[in-house]
Amino acid sequence: MTPTTHAPLDADALDAYARRYYLVQDDVPDLHVEDLQQVHSAGLIADAVAGAGRVIELGYGVGLMTRELHDRGVPIEVLEGSPLLAAAAREAHPELVVHEGLFESFVPDEPVDAVLALHVVEHVDDPRALLAHLATWLRPGGRLVVVVPNAESLHRRLAVRMGLQPALDTLSPRDHLVGHQRVYTLDGLAADVTTAGLTPVSELGWFLKTLPNSMMLDWPRELLIALNQISDELEPRQLANIGLVAERPR
Repeated sequence: MTPTTHAPLDADALDAYARRYYLVQDDVPDLHVEDLQQVHSAGLIADAVAGAGRVIELGYGVGLMTRELHDRGVPIEVLEGSPLLAAAAREAHPELVVHEGLFESFVPDEPVDAVLALHVVEHVDDPRALLAHLATWLRPGGRLVVVVPNAESLHRRLAVRMGLQPALDTLSPRDHLVGHQRVYTLDGLAADVTTAGLTPVSELGWFLKTLPNSMMLDWPRELLIALNQISDELEPRQLANIGLVAERPR
């Protein structure tokens, strides 16, 4: 699948995106579905960077993941390209180190122990170039945690079987709405990470998604929680979100 290319984003464009998708949440009907996934995944992400002394998270978004990781004692810093979201992060967490800058051009003042690229690389024009850049931020033995939407998720497999989409990697209306340029398989993600000079060491996955978010809006909260919790018993390839933990060679 050939990704759509876009003009390079600047602070004004990122602020406009922030206004549409992050700063006004009242009209986002599936927010509760997404939030439960983030809360469940926070423990997995925290475990993946356990022992790290300095962790940079790419993007603040609605701030839920930052809060969850901060509350778990992860020494988190945030890199945010939108001045509006950077200000929101500082207001919510006065003690938080917040860097303003574009992912593709930012360079930390010294190597870090871990970088979190959580639902980032599916949005960018050149994911391999970004991953290679992120690898340079890590100290030897440092870890990159990269998470993406899974092309092989159960709900996509069912959609193909039902003739609702022609292929597993076909982008849905929601993918386009939130700015996805691609979805990944674990093998494809591993190839991009390896090309960046990193070594995959473990896999992550969460949320047994059987239907599109739009068809789960009235599902009981208990059921949505269970669909996240059961993820721990399943292979990542079946789940809606997949990720890799990769190390920079020592």
